[in-house]
Amino acid sequence: MRCLGVDPGSLACGWAVVERFGSRLTLVEAGVIRNPRGTDFDQRALLIHRRLAEAIAAHHPGFMAVESPFVEKNAATALKLGQIRGGILLTAALHGLPVGDYNPMQVKKAVSGYGWADKGQVGKMVMTLLNLKEPLAADAADAAAVAIGHLLASRRV
Repeated sequence: MRCLGVDPGSLACGWAVVERFGSRLTLVEAGVIRNPRGTDFDQRALLIHRRLAEAIAAHHPGFMAVESPFVEKNAATALKLGQIRGGILLTAALHGLPVGDYNPMQVKKAVSGYGWADKGQVGKMVMTLLNLKEPLAADAADAAAVAIGHLLASRRV
């Protein structure tokens, strides 16, 4: 079973395809979709859609798992992140992928066993669980953690 994990962001959107075979987890591919500052917002959303569509076409995941945002104090930032998430969910729907939605605490608990783990702890656990020799970029590691969390949760169902 393959899952495309996504850590939404308008400037840096992490993604990772993780595969589970029995109890073994393997990283298929991961990356960060980077939008330069000053890029029109609609073009940022379009680039994220295109890159995720490319990852779906290349790796054929059966699910998409998306991290939900923490409560944002800045309303304008929250609105933009919500728009990006909407585009990501539309990409999943256009490709027929069911979506799992996970808050940051759920992801941290699934990967590290502790809902208040910091980014460094989560990154190290992602390396351990996927048997990686080198760490992933922070946004890609977060996306891998979301995918791992989904795959581990779906195993219990």
